[in-house]
Amino acid sequence: MFPMLNGFMNYGQQTVRAARYIGQSFMITLSHTNRLPVTIQYPYEKSITSERFRGRIHFEFDKCIACEVCVRVCPIDLPVVDWRLETYIRKKGLLNYSIDFGICIFCGNCVEYCPTNCLSMTEEYELSTYDRHELNYNQIALGRLPMSVIGDYTIRTIMNSTPMKIAVDKSLDSRTITNY
Repeated sequence: MFPMLNGFMNYGQQTVRAARYIGQSFMITLSHTNRLPVTIQYPYEKSITSERFRGRIHFEFDKCIACEVCVRVCPIDLPVVDWRLETYIRKKGLLNYSIDFGICIFCGNCVEYCPTNCLSMTEEYELSTYDRHELNYNQIALGRLPMSVIGDYTIRTIMNSTPMKIAVDKSLDSRTITNY
């Protein structure tokens, strides 16, 4: 008779434990109802990228001296620089510059080490295409500036940062910022 009584007690303890776990998970679910939604409706809402975001590379043809530093520092030797030596001025003349964004890892080494700052990172992140060959950008495609997300009136911009609350400490009369 005692084994049967122990079985009922174990069953009762397990039932109470399961009810407690269900109650805890329900309380966690209810605590999330007061939070703002994290998802955005992508084509109509876009998030503003951070200041150091590594998007598509912008290239300025006039500044480039065809030194090929970008090719040497690239971990996958990606930028293609075509040039010819102009003997009458003893300088390299740039003929063609292209980057294949289907292969690019967006490390930013080419932008960082460029001596003339002819390369820069933009905030453009929409590079998807149906054909892989469309991701091979020449100097003309690299030279166009992307439209800013902030300047587009048809798109609602969403800040990426977490909401901040400014609390005022009356004893010290100073402001502190608290992240949630």
